[in-house]
Amino acid sequence: MARTEADHGKPASRDLSNVDLSQASAAAGGSRVLRGYLATPEGEGPFPAVLMIHEVFGLNDITVRHADRLAAAGYLTLAVDLFSDGGARRCLVATMRALAAGEGRAFTDLATARDWLLESGRTTGKIGVIGFCMGGGFALLLANDRFDAAAVNYGRLPKNPEKALAGACPVVGNFGGKDRSIPGGAAKLESVLDRLGVENDVKEFPSAGHAFLNDAEAGPRALRPLFRVMGVGPDPQSAPEAWQRIEDHFAEHLKT
Repeated sequence: MARTEADHGKPASRDLSNVDLSQASAAAGGSRVLRGYLATPEGEGPFPAVLMIHEVFGLNDITVRHADRLAAAGYLTLAVDLFSDGGARRCLVATMRALAAGEGRAFTDLATARDWLLESGRTTGKIGVIGFCMGGGFALLLANDRFDAAAVNYGRLPKNPEKALAGACPVVGNFGGKDRSIPGGAAKLESVLDRLGVENDVKEFPSAGHAFLNDAEAGPRALRPLFRVMGVGPDPQSAPEAWQRIEDHFAEHLKT
């Protein structure tokens, strides 16, 4: 079973913020408040590391379970909360603008989290990045920024993918065939990565929609019926294979 910071004599971590990166983030010109959830594998380490980037609804119990899953597979996993400094209502627009521009405070925060992991003294020096939805878009843009492997789950391609993805680390991608928000996303990403000579394994799951790796519905309860109609949400049929592809990809590039 994966351990959290509570197992190291620190306060209970189910508040989703057992790591405080605020001092380092502020010093780097990022958010004044930056927190995250750290999940630690069993054993003494050192471990390969993974930086996890949440979906548009923020760091929640679903994200925590994703992080715990990767920790159980042997990765020191930090799920950073990009909405720490004011919550989703205040931070979402600025975060999405940074994603669209390919620069901004969110990228400073993510670099802070990456460096915190690598400088923690608990890693092998190998580090991957994984993102879901909005986080998948960030993971793509970080794939050429000191990461050894990237896992992109239904993330939108950048405006100039040939430029943004040049020199990217190996990428595994999981997309839903019924995802109306990113039609043809898998094929487009695979085509770009092939042209750039970037190692990749991108798959579209025909029965899946957006957010199909989640194990529960997310977002405001009032909107969940609409999400169901739109095909947004868990797909127990496709998720196990997608997760296995992620674990295989990280094992190949982070554990060897």
